[in-house]
Amino acid sequence: MAGEPVPALVWCPFPDDEAALAAIHLLLDERLIACGNVLGPITSVFVWNGEKGTGRETGALLKTNSDLLDAAVKRLAEIHPYEEPAVVGWRCDAAAAGTAAWLAVIAGNA
Repeated sequence: MAGEPVPALVWCPFPDDEAALAAIHLLLDERLIACGNVLGPITSVFVWNGEKGTGRETGALLKTNSDLLDAAVKRLAEIHPYEEPAVVGWRCDAAAAGTAAWLAVIAGNA
């Protein structure tokens, strides 16, 4: 049905587990996500300010829905400890029916 929220994901690296967990708890409390997974450690290889670098980070994968995706990305960028965090979000093309139903009801969207 048109207009119903679809599952969406947000990916973001953090300096450590504690920072990732703090952000996940805040976004859960604000009802912008339904779940967050802490993944790591990960090795990031990047170019920042013209310099190539490598660092150990903790990844976070956050589950939300399309109605809340932009707000979740914006809020995560605001609370993140990095000056310019890499925060990306996308709408999912496919999800199990139960997952889609669960994510549709975040913040009373259903």
